[in-house]
Amino acid sequence: MDEQQLPIDIHLPRLVEWLVSRRHVPREWPAEVEVVRKKINAAIQDMPEHPEVTRLLSGTYINYFHCLKIVDILKETEKDSKNILGWYGSQRMKDWQEVVRLYEHNNVYLAEAAQLLARCVNYEVAGVRRLIAKGIQVQQECDNKNKEYEKGIAEARKKYLKVCKQIGITGDNVKQELLESLRTLPQEFTTVAEECRGLGAACELYQDFINFTLPGPHQPKCLPLLRFIREHGNTTTYEWLYGEAPCSVEEPPLVMEALEDNKEKDGDDGGIDFGDGGDGIDFGDAAATGVEVDTSGGIDWGALGEGEAQEIDWGVGEVDDSAVLEIEVQDSGVSGGVARGDDARTLLLNPKTRTQFIDELHELAGFLGQRATELETEGTVFCLSQFSSAPASVQSHTADSVRAMEVQVKAVLARLSTARMQHLLLISCSPRYVDRLAESLQAKLAVGDKLAALQKSARQKKADTMEEQKRLAPQLSLMAERARELQKHIEGDISARYKNRPVNIMGVNLSTHVA
Repeated sequence: MDEQQLPIDIHLPRLVEWLVSRRHVPREWPAEVEVVRKKINAAIQDMPEHPEVTRLLSGTYINYFHCLKIVDILKETEKDSKNILGWYGSQRMKDWQEVVRLYEHNNVYLAEAAQLLARCVNYEVAGVRRLIAKGIQVQQECDNKNKEYEKGIAEARKKYLKVCKQIGITGDNVKQELLESLRTLPQEFTTVAEECRGLGAACELYQDFINFTLPGPHQPKCLPLLRFIREHGNTTTYEWLYGEAPCSVEEPPLVMEALEDNKEKDGDDGGIDFGDGGDGIDFGDAAATGVEVDTSGGIDWGALGEGEAQEIDWGVGEVDDSAVLEIEVQDSGVSGGVARGDDARTLLLNPKTRTQFIDELHELAGFLGQRATELETEGTVFCLSQFSSAPASVQSHTADSVRAMEVQVKAVLARLSTARMQHLLLISCSPRYVDRLAESLQAKLAVGDKLAALQKSARQKKADTMEEQKRLAPQLSLMAERARELQKHIEGDISARYKNRPVNIMGVNLSTHVA
């Protein structure tokens, strides 16, 4: 192959070093270039309005090859200042011709162009490409996060509706719906009491079994509260405790009424009302009782006479004896027969009696389960002989019948153990639980709201990244185009110095495609 056709391959990172080593430029070329740059900065302040000049001065660093084009443009714009000797009188032309001469001295333009090409390829173009690649990665991450946030929002909403369904509300107005659900408690308790009526056979079996296994003069009465509710229903606690219905019932306020009272109190001025607008403390209406209060400071001992000391006036006139006979006082009851406080609550609404009732149901269910297991495994002579003397009510039941009783008992327990019932019972005991439960449910929705805000932020971030990518893409194309032009000029200049041998600058990556 002819030596003239052998290409000259120069790696971009070693291009400047190659030019210095081949003595095309001196080692002190940076100092000379600095002088040239000062001249360019001064000359660029006075430029004619020309579209080609504007294109050359935008998007890249001015180099020697740009200066040559500027001189060609000035030959057209400043041709009127040319004299008969071919010299230009325009200061613009003189300044740029001086810049070109300084560049061509010691070929410093070639070293500067090589340095500019290396910086453009290794830093500027590569940096913009990395920014675009980072933007694409951010967009993919935003898409993945949007999917996760969408899934999280749906999951939070699903959990919220699931809890609302367990409680028995729609979730549109949590607090109001909870309070409205509280009105269904009496009907729920009535249903439980009705179901207890079907547990008679189970209770009798348990009692007969206890009597058979624990014989003695004092037979224990098992399941007293369950028997009472089965016979009398969900009565007041007063009737359970004292064996008689109260004359009147002063029911505690419902949770809804208590909350309304609290709202009314919150609207007051916050002062303490002692019952009297004056400065003194009102202990009652003295005039109504016929008592006069002596404020002189002394103690009035009544100054009773000897005859008066033996008789106490109770303030009651003559009482008809027949009326006294009509009043019957129960020693075990409460004075006046009025049920107040917890005594006025029904047995299933009162926490103490409800706990006892549930314990008795568990006791009965445990007995029935154990008894059914025994009947299923009985078959030995010992077992047959052990219950041969048992009453007919104990021997007549089979394992299947006992299992059926157990199912009935567990059904009553299940009705009292649902999530909705548990929440309603807690609300009935504490008005503040309504707020806590409502806040707990709202917290589940708050998770979805937070995820929605994050999703919105991710979408905005993706949109901003796309806008940035649209701005960087033309910039990358322009930088790559100018770098290719500079590469061709350098290769052509070096080729001219070596008898037009092909010159290839290796390692120049100007691709605008970003994976």
